[in-house]
Amino acid sequence: MTTEPAIPGDVPGGEQLDAVLQAVSSAVLAVTRHLSVREVLQVIVRSARALLGARYAALGVPDDDGAFAEFVAEGVSDKQWEAIGPLPRQHGMLAAMLKDASPVRLPDIREDSRFEWWPSAHPVLKDFIGVPIRDGDLVLGIIFLADKRTPGGFTSQDEDLLTLFAAHAAIALTNARLYERSRELTVVEERTRMARELHDAVTQKLFSLRLTAQAASSLVRADPERAAAEIGRVQRLAGEALTELRAAIVELRPAELGRHGLAETLRKHVAVLDRLHPVAITFASRALGDLPPEAEMTVLRVAQEALHNALRHADASSIEVCLEVEGRRVQLDVRDDGRGFPDGAPASRGLGLVSMRDRAESVGGTLTVTSEPGEGTFVRLEVPT
Repeated sequence: MTTEPAIPGDVPGGEQLDAVLQAVSSAVLAVTRHLSVREVLQVIVRSARALLGARYAALGVPDDDGAFAEFVAEGVSDKQWEAIGPLPRQHGMLAAMLKDASPVRLPDIREDSRFEWWPSAHPVLKDFIGVPIRDGDLVLGIIFLADKRTPGGFTSQDEDLLTLFAAHAAIALTNARLYERSRELTVVEERTRMARELHDAVTQKLFSLRLTAQAASSLVRADPERAAAEIGRVQRLAGEALTELRAAIVELRPAELGRHGLAETLRKHVAVLDRLHPVAITFASRALGDLPPEAEMTVLRVAQEALHNALRHADASSIEVCLEVEGRRVQLDVRDDGRGFPDGAPASRGLGLVSMRDRAESVGGTLTVTSEPGEGTFVRLEVPT
């Protein structure tokens, strides 16, 4: 649980400096306790909002195209976000700060020449402050705050305080990115090790299996008794190879599942695909709680396969991924607006769909695939928890 820092403006007189230092210290410690980049972004926003006593706070992370790769906010509910619409790209004050990346403090953002408009569902903001999070000359993100709870709007002291906090937050955010990068390298090294083990163990077993089968085939007529013995050995070797393959598959369980759980792992996977493909891919999830490892693995693999199919075959403009728990079952939905299946029988087509159904059945789950020509495809996986 994160402890929010005290609001300096609530502390009178000579105690104010101590309150400021304590607030910054509490906020920075809250940030550095988290290793996931997404978690760090969320805690930075939450801490900055509490630090300056603002009603609204947001943090945008720039991409390579002059827009936002990620955008997190506090003070706006999920329902409000849905009504507001897509992630901010290049617009108004946010676009101006992306280009300039200098601190901005305004008594009323609506009266500034850089202000353009908000979506109809967007909350009406008045006093505004924005400060970049820098690592040297590199802008890691921009913190935006609006509507200070105490009268008078944001002060120059607030700007100094937020700038100080941003400098410390930059360290935490940089550390989180380095940690995630090192974890990715660790995963690559682990997969390389597993490939070597598969080659050494399973490949040799399959080679022996092939030789034994050839021997049994040559003995069927000349020596049926020996042929039967060789066939028995084939069965034993096949069983051993299957056992080793299953063990290898278990070990290949993504490390992210163990560290961050299914929802965060799948969110990151979707975010990567969204950046790599022109298709708009979105992800939504509710709290899942603890899930059995087998269920997590199945849901992740089916989601990856469904996304792969949609990106490769659907010719879609958007793909939606939703993950939630309904009763005692975890439910995964993957929906695209692509071309659909022309023959109306999607469940029978392709090894990918067969593989997804086999995965679902292996953990007592069900897979439903529906599609109509020109109406896209809908994949639903339900797995008992």
